[in-house]
Amino acid sequence: MHGDFPGRQLLGWTILALLAGSPTVTHAALPVGAKAPDFTAQAALDGKQFSFSLAKALRHGPVVVYFYPAAFTHGCTIEAHDFAAAIPAFKAAGASVIGISEDKIAVLDRFSVSACQGKFPVAADADGSIAKHYRARMPLLHSYASRTSYVIAPDGTVLESYSAMDPDGHVGKTLAAVRAYDKG
Repeated sequence: MHGDFPGRQLLGWTILALLAGSPTVTHAALPVGAKAPDFTAQAALDGKQFSFSLAKALRHGPVVVYFYPAAFTHGCTIEAHDFAAAIPAFKAAGASVIGISEDKIAVLDRFSVSACQGKFPVAADADGSIAKHYRARMPLLHSYASRTSYVIAPDGTVLESYSAMDPDGHVGKTLAAVRAYDKG
Protein backbone atom coordinates (compact mmCIF):
# COMPACT_ATOMS: atom_id res chain seq x y z
CA MET A 1 0.00 0.00 0.00
CA HIS A 2 3.01 2.29 0.27
CA GLY A 3 3.81 2.42 -3.43
CA ASP A 4 2.45 4.97 -5.82
CA PHE A 5 -0.57 3.87 -7.84
CA PRO A 6 -3.72 5.59 -9.12
CA GLY A 7 -6.40 5.83 -6.47
CA ARG A 8 -3.96 5.26 -3.59
CA GLN A 9 -5.21 8.29 -1.69
CA LEU A 10 -8.89 7.40 -2.07
CA LEU A 11 -8.30 3.76 -1.19
CA GLY A 12 -6.16 4.69 1.80
CA TRP A 13 -8.72 7.07 3.23
CA THR A 14 -11.56 4.65 2.59
CA ILE A 15 -9.70 2.00 4.58
CA LEU A 16 -8.80 4.46 7.34
CA ALA A 17 -12.39 5.70 7.57
CA LEU A 18 -13.71 2.15 7.87
CA LEU A 19 -11.17 1.28 10.55
CA ALA A 20 -11.59 4.48 12.47
CA GLY A 21 -15.36 4.58 12.36
CA SER A 22 -15.18 8.31 13.08
CA PRO A 23 -12.67 11.09 12.56
CA THR A 24 -12.21 11.56 16.30
CA VAL A 25 -11.66 7.96 17.37
CA THR A 26 -8.99 7.49 20.02
CA HIS A 27 -7.08 4.42 21.10
CA ALA A 28 -4.56 3.33 23.71
CA ALA A 29 -1.48 5.51 23.34
CA LEU A 30 1.37 5.91 25.81
CA PRO A 31 0.01 7.80 28.83
CA VAL A 32 1.30 11.12 30.11
CA GLY A 33 4.18 10.44 32.49
CA ALA A 34 5.29 7.26 30.74
CA LYS A 35 8.88 6.86 29.58
CA ALA A 36 9.06 7.37 25.81
CA PRO A 37 10.93 4.61 23.98
CA ASP A 38 14.19 5.82 22.47
CA PHE A 39 14.68 5.28 18.74
CA THR A 40 16.98 6.04 15.85
CA ALA A 41 15.55 6.06 12.33
CA GLN A 42 16.37 7.03 8.78
CA ALA A 43 14.79 10.43 8.16
CA ALA A 44 14.50 13.12 5.52
CA LEU A 45 14.59 16.89 5.88
CA ASP A 46 14.04 19.00 2.78
CA GLY A 47 14.83 15.97 0.60
CA LYS A 48 18.10 15.10 2.35
CA GLN A 49 18.45 11.85 4.28
CA PHE A 50 20.06 11.55 7.70
CA SER A 51 19.88 9.44 10.84
CA PHE A 52 17.50 10.90 13.44
CA SER A 53 18.13 10.02 17.09
CA LEU A 54 15.47 10.89 19.67
CA ALA A 55 18.08 10.87 22.45
CA LYS A 56 20.20 13.43 20.60
CA ALA A 57 17.21 15.62 19.77
CA LEU A 58 16.08 15.64 23.42
CA ARG A 59 19.42 17.18 24.43
CA HIS A 60 18.17 20.40 22.81
CA GLY A 61 14.68 20.49 24.36
CA PRO A 62 11.27 18.82 24.08
CA VAL A 63 10.49 16.87 20.93
CA VAL A 64 7.08 16.51 19.31
CA VAL A 65 6.89 13.01 17.84
CA TYR A 66 3.84 12.63 15.67
CA PHE A 67 2.77 9.49 13.84
CA TYR A 68 0.66 9.63 10.68
CA PRO A 69 -0.75 6.90 8.40
CA ALA A 70 0.75 7.65 4.96
CA ALA A 71 2.52 10.45 3.12
CA PHE A 72 0.60 12.26 0.40
CA THR A 73 -2.84 11.30 1.69
CA HIS A 74 -5.25 14.15 2.33
CA GLY A 75 -5.22 14.29 6.14
CA CYS A 76 -1.50 13.60 6.43
CA THR A 77 -0.67 16.39 4.01
CA ILE A 78 -2.93 18.80 5.93
CA GLU A 79 -1.27 17.80 9.21
CA ALA A 80 2.24 18.23 7.78
CA HIS A 81 1.32 21.69 6.43
CA ASP A 82 -0.09 22.63 9.86
CA PHE A 83 3.08 21.51 11.64
CA ALA A 84 5.25 23.31 9.07
CA ALA A 85 3.33 26.56 9.62
CA ALA A 86 3.78 26.20 13.41
CA ILE A 87 7.52 25.44 13.39
CA PRO A 88 8.47 29.02 14.34
CA ALA A 89 6.23 28.76 17.42
CA PHE A 90 7.67 25.36 18.38
CA LYS A 91 11.22 26.71 17.97
CA ALA A 92 10.38 29.80 20.04
CA ALA A 93 9.31 27.44 22.85
CA GLY A 94 12.54 25.43 22.48
CA ALA A 95 11.00 22.35 20.86
CA SER A 96 11.58 20.36 17.68
CA VAL A 97 9.19 18.21 15.62
CA ILE A 98 9.54 14.88 13.83
CA GLY A 99 6.84 13.05 11.88
CA ILE A 100 6.91 9.26 11.55
CA SER A 101 5.16 6.90 9.14
CA GLU A 102 5.73 3.47 7.68
CA ASP A 103 6.41 4.96 4.25
CA LYS A 104 9.68 4.21 2.47
CA ILE A 105 12.41 6.81 2.79
CA ALA A 106 12.24 7.61 -0.95
CA VAL A 107 8.61 8.67 -0.48
CA LEU A 108 9.51 10.69 2.61
CA ASP A 109 12.27 12.49 0.69
CA ARG A 110 9.56 14.01 -1.50
CA PHE A 111 7.07 14.50 1.36
CA SER A 112 9.69 16.38 3.42
CA VAL A 113 10.00 18.91 0.61
CA SER A 114 6.37 19.31 -0.46
CA ALA A 115 4.15 18.76 2.59
CA CYS A 116 6.70 19.55 5.33
CA GLN A 117 8.09 22.43 3.27
CA GLY A 118 11.63 21.64 4.45
CA LYS A 119 10.80 22.86 7.96
CA PHE A 120 10.93 19.60 9.93
CA PRO A 121 12.04 16.01 9.32
CA VAL A 122 9.99 12.90 8.72
CA ALA A 123 11.28 9.44 9.61
CA ALA A 124 10.74 6.05 8.03
CA ASP A 125 9.49 3.35 10.39
CA ALA A 126 9.92 0.62 7.77
CA ASP A 127 9.03 -2.32 10.01
CA GLY A 128 6.53 -0.47 12.21
CA SER A 129 8.55 -1.13 15.35
CA ILE A 130 8.66 2.50 16.49
CA ALA A 131 4.89 2.87 16.10
CA LYS A 132 4.42 -0.42 17.94
CA HIS A 133 6.54 0.73 20.91
CA TYR A 134 4.61 4.01 20.99
CA ARG A 135 1.25 2.21 20.71
CA ALA A 136 0.58 4.17 17.54
CA ARG A 137 -0.55 1.51 15.06
CA MET A 138 -3.89 1.20 13.35
CA PRO A 139 -6.01 -1.33 15.23
CA LEU A 140 -6.65 -3.70 12.30
CA LEU A 141 -4.32 -2.49 9.57
CA HIS A 142 -0.89 -2.78 11.16
CA SER A 143 1.03 -1.53 8.13
CA TYR A 144 -0.17 1.99 8.98
CA ALA A 145 0.60 4.17 11.96
CA SER A 146 -2.35 5.79 13.66
CA ARG A 147 -2.55 9.57 13.88
CA THR A 148 -1.00 9.98 17.33
CA SER A 149 1.05 12.88 18.64
CA TYR A 150 3.37 13.02 21.64
CA VAL A 151 5.36 15.72 23.36
CA ILE A 152 8.47 14.21 24.93
CA ALA A 153 10.32 16.12 27.69
CA PRO A 154 14.13 16.24 27.62
CA ASP A 155 14.18 13.61 30.40
CA GLY A 156 12.27 11.23 28.10
CA THR A 157 8.86 11.38 29.77
CA VAL A 158 5.63 11.90 27.86
CA LEU A 159 4.18 15.37 28.51
CA GLU A 160 1.26 15.08 26.08
CA SER A 161 -0.38 12.18 24.29
CA TYR A 162 -3.13 12.80 21.73
CA SER A 163 -4.74 10.38 19.29
CA ALA A 164 -7.38 11.32 16.72
CA MET A 165 -7.71 10.48 13.04
CA ASP A 166 -8.78 14.06 12.32
CA PRO A 167 -5.56 16.04 11.71
CA ASP A 168 -7.05 19.15 13.34
CA GLY A 169 -6.05 19.51 16.96
CA HIS A 170 -2.64 17.82 16.85
CA VAL A 171 -0.63 21.01 16.38
CA GLY A 172 -2.69 22.98 18.91
CA LYS A 173 -2.51 20.33 21.62
CA THR A 174 1.20 19.65 21.20
CA LEU A 175 2.10 23.34 21.01
CA ALA A 176 0.09 24.05 24.18
CA ALA A 177 1.95 21.25 26.00
CA VAL A 178 5.33 22.56 24.81
CA ARG A 179 4.44 26.08 25.92
CA ALA A 180 3.25 24.84 29.32
CA TYR A 181 6.52 22.95 29.76
CA ASP A 182 8.52 26.00 28.64
CA LYS A 183 6.82 28.15 31.30
CA GLY A 184 7.13 25.48 33.99
